[in-house]
Amino acid sequence: MNRYGEQAMEHWKENRPQAYRKLEDPGDFFTDLGEEIAQEIETRTRVLAGKGTEGEGYLQRLQRLNTSRLQAEGEVLRERVLLEEEPGRE
Repeated sequence: MNRYGEQAMEHWKENRPQAYRKLEDPGDFFTDLGEEIAQEIETRTRVLAGKGTEGEGYLQRLQRLNTSRLQAEGEVLRERVLLEEEPGRE
């Protein structure tokens, strides 16, 4: 299980315990979810990064790619991992 799957599993245990208990095989579920999230982050990173500009130097390219990766990761984690708490949880 990758770090995204582990993060999702911990979040569900803490904030979505009813949904977590309903999972038939949490290990498989979060392993698959982690892989899906990693792939989605990679895909979104490429889209956000776009193509470099002519004359773009190494440091500019590195900054563009890193910024795109962080943005993609934040978006995907909010959408797929950091789900709202179950009703009735405080």
